Amino acid sequence: MSENTSSIVSKVWSFCHVLRDGGVSYGDYLEQLTFLIFLKMAEEYRKPPYGRDIGIPEEYTWDVLKQKRGAELDTHYKNLLEELGKKPGMLGQVFLKAQNKISDPAMLYKVIDMIDKESWVMMGVDTKGEIYEGLLQKNAEDTKSGAGQYFTPRPLIKTMVECLQPQPMKTIGDPCCGTGGFFLAAYDFLTSHEQLDREQSRFLKNKTFGGNEIVAGTRRLALMNLFLHNIGEIDGQPMISNSDALIADSGERYDYIFTNPPFGKKSSMTFTNEEGGLEKEDLTYNRQDFWVTTSNKQLNFVQHIHTILKTGGQAAVVLPDNVLFEGGAGETIRKKLLETTDLHTILRLPTGIFYAHGVKANVLFFEAKEAAKDPWTKEVWIYDYRTNVHHTLKKSPLKFSDLEDFIQCYNPKDRHKRVESWSEDTPEGRFRKFSYDEIIARDKTNLDIFWLKDKSLADLDNLPDPDVLANEIIENIEASLESFKEIMETINSNGE
Repeated sequence: MSENTSSIVSKVWSFCHVLRDGGVSYGDYLEQLTFLIFLKMAEEYRKPPYGRDIGIPEEYTWDVLKQKRGAELDTHYKNLLEELGKKPGMLGQVFLKAQNKISDPAMLYKVIDMIDKESWVMMGVDTKGEIYEGLLQKNAEDTKSGAGQYFTPRPLIKTMVECLQPQPMKTIGDPCCGTGGFFLAAYDFLTSHEQLDREQSRFLKNKTFGGNEIVAGTRRLALMNLFLHNIGEIDGQPMISNSDALIADSGERYDYIFTNPPFGKKSSMTFTNEEGGLEKEDLTYNRQDFWVTTSNKQLNFVQHIHTILKTGGQAAVVLPDNVLFEGGAGETIRKKLLETTDLHTILRLPTGIFYAHGVKANVLFFEAKEAAKDPWTKEVWIYDYRTNVHHTLKKSPLKFSDLEDFIQCYNPKDRHKRVESWSEDTPEGRFRKFSYDEIIARDKTNLDIFWLKDKSLADLDNLPDPDVLANEIIENIEASLESFKEIMETINSNGE
């Protein structure tokens, strides 16, 4: 990192701490930075040599904003946010429902002044990306804000992309894209592994990515994150839709799907009743392209991903354990997935790597296939990176190197030439295959399969550290509480 780059990074961070002391959270700071950097870049693009009209009215340009002080600045900024949110295209989407969260005009002016001193269009993509991704990470760690649920650990994202190895001139989708982490990892993979020609570069910038994010603030961060990484155009159309991906089949089809659907089993909608109270209602999606109707959110995402994947397209999807063992609709969907796709790999993930507590998750890798009489899945390869693995977010976070053995076992260059690390002679091996017949013979086609011995049960002299154990106990209790809450919500809604 150059001296100039590191000075910009430290300047942005130092302001973050000052504002935090003044009661402005990372999320609020990040949002205001998004608005202000966008405005400054729009101003830079408006001037020579670019001369591009971004659609910002004359009275709301950067040059007018930076002349304001005190209460006048506060009022002007509020009006600016409201007016720009009504504009079409990327501009309107970035400013949609925007609000000023820095109530002290003096502090707001200092942030404006800091941004004004830099030339953001000329700044390297790596620098802008590093600043923004760093703030997104901090925002996710801010547990009170709940932003962590939109943030998938970056080492896991990189691992999923390394396994599928996306190719140029192919499309990549994410129906619940959060802050855009999968898109950026795929972009980095393509630009670092391929010598792209002009047409391929143009396709990568404008036509490769597409997805959905229904939370307005998160979608705004995703759009800005992509834009700062040189994906999309400042005066173009946003490539992330704000509609609920599950409502209907949009008709879009992708060559690759990378995604981590939001945790929490049920799809629900909160509304205000006649008495003014808040009520939740389960959402079920009646779609002809779905195999079965259910209110289970993850099972619906699996069906949606199957629809939007092109024949021959590949998916890597983070899903909780219930998708592997739940009966009823879950069993039907597992059977259909085994029949109509090649569900070739499952990576079992440890707890302690997500910001949501107690989540037991997996990555399912599958390839969409054309209609056929016989099931496409012949073998399911399972890599158990959960048993006897202990991670915590602060003291022992997941690193990319932790998953390198899995990538090697996955064998991205030719996944049809794999070798089990498990055998009767090597019972500690983490990579093991199961035939279609073995799986279909299991009760409810259960894919929740383990074979390694839990050492914490057998070797009492070598238990994990007390803080790791305490953390696991907390995670288990919190996960149980969440399950009980869901049961109570179901009971209460049925009794009304």
